[in-house]
Amino acid sequence: MDFNEKVILVTGAARGIGRACAEAFARLGGKVAVHYHTSRSAAQQLVEALPGNGHRAFSADLSDPAACQRLIDEVIRDYGRLDVLVNNAGIYEVKPLKESGYADWQATWRSTLGTNLIAPANLCFLAAQVMMKQNRGHIINISSRGAFRGEPDAPAYGAAKAGLNQLSQSLAWALAQYNIFVGVVAPGFVRTDMTTSLLDGPGGDAIRKQSPLNRVATVEEIAEAVVRLAADGMLSATGCILDLN
Repeated sequence: MDFNEKVILVTGAARGIGRACAEAFARLGGKVAVHYHTSRSAAQQLVEALPGNGHRAFSADLSDPAACQRLIDEVIRDYGRLDVLVNNAGIYEVKPLKESGYADWQATWRSTLGTNLIAPANLCFLAAQVMMKQNRGHIINISSRGAFRGEPDAPAYGAAKAGLNQLSQSLAWALAQYNIFVGVVAPGFVRTDMTTSLLDGPGGDAIRKQSPLNRVATVEEIAEAVVRLAADGMLSATGCILDLN
């Protein structure tokens, strides 16, 4: 659990789970590359608040393959290496089938797959090129319980996360010979800024009762799982999907 001098890229790190991951890695000595898309102020504030030094913010629209390439290039230019990639950035679009027009349906699938599956796939590829030269590295992809149970009002989201699980297990096989770990953390409901209104609303109790603990997870619990999988002693668990439900 010592990340001293290691370089960690966390996508979607300005808030929520990504922010908690950045904070956890920084507390353990890591140098965190904080990725954001539009939340520049929040990302800069996070960089300034993180313990330790060497943390920097990087902006990129990950739905653009060229922007993914620039992001990895900038991280390598600034740090010279990449030890851990955490693919956390994603979107959730509610699009019930019965309420969707065909054009809207197609647009939702394009945007959701582009951000939640194609972008992580591109970043995995680019990070792997760096890590294979280093003969070591860790890739942690953030999936969802929607990959297992389905998402009736957001089917593109569930499909993208299921694809991310399979991508991760395929890459675990492909990259094991280079001492590169690939794993997945699949959270259920997590209390974040985006879910607070839902959890505090009339449906909150029903959501909490889905867990034997009668509560939802915290972002710190998800970050703890990510950090543990990224630790050096977990290589034999490559390909795992840690179901935090």
